[in-house]
Amino acid sequence: MKYIGAHVSAAGGVENAPLNAIKIGAKAFGLFTKNQRQWVAKPLDKARVLAFRNNCDDFGYNSFQILPHGSYLINLGHPERSALEKSRAAFIDEMQRCEALGLDRLNFHPGSHLNLTDIETCLKTIAESINITLGKSRGVTAVIENTAGQGTNLGHAFEQIKFIIDLIEDKGRVGVCIDTAHAYSAGYDIRTTEGYNQTFADFDRIIGFRYLKGMHINDSKKLLGSRLDRHDLIGMGTLGMDVFVRLMNDQRFDDIPIILETPDTTMWKKEIAMLYGLVK
Repeated sequence: MKYIGAHVSAAGGVENAPLNAIKIGAKAFGLFTKNQRQWVAKPLDKARVLAFRNNCDDFGYNSFQILPHGSYLINLGHPERSALEKSRAAFIDEMQRCEALGLDRLNFHPGSHLNLTDIETCLKTIAESINITLGKSRGVTAVIENTAGQGTNLGHAFEQIKFIIDLIEDKGRVGVCIDTAHAYSAGYDIRTTEGYNQTFADFDRIIGFRYLKGMHINDSKKLLGSRLDRHDLIGMGTLGMDVFVRLMNDQRFDDIPIILETPDTTMWKKEIAMLYGLVK
């Protein structure tokens, strides 16, 4: 079964996220567990945690249907020690927030080398950061999102994600999120039938579908291989509709949260209904 949703607002408290999800007909949702523009946030209030859990129960959202997103400030591969420690502290806090909320995964962008170190060293630093964090949290999987490769961001190639996973000590608590727009911008031609089949055959060979813990489903404003991260509405960008028809009818993407991050929040309800309408 497909679980389609969107990255909804948690303004006013995390307990509002499931309320916002149900309003748009979502069977899954993403959220920030704190203000993603701030490094430090006050601890989650017990009443808010209970309200979040109760609202999820009331509307039938299980943990596997929820894909929280880490702050964009975090760079787990930062080459400078003080900035790296700041990122690690923030990431540990976010994993512990997920743990408190009863969530079983946290999606994040792996990191950037900033032209201050080499790619392999940065990837090793990212893996070390994840290992440290897993040792200071329980029951939450660290879900690495593929990137478009903009600037010095790593994680745009499946081989880079595999390199990180190979260095993770607890393989049972690491996973992957595939963003369709990022993949296309990174050079994976999922737009065509041949390219789609080849991309996900490569993903399974290099990483393995057993690690797939979520998807971000977005069209792209930019062309194949542009290395630019610009999302568009479903079917309105350079990807077009065919890839989303294939995804919605591909059982390999069942039973994970599939989250819209398209730019017009007023369209999410329509996009969710449209995507479900693609199921044959």
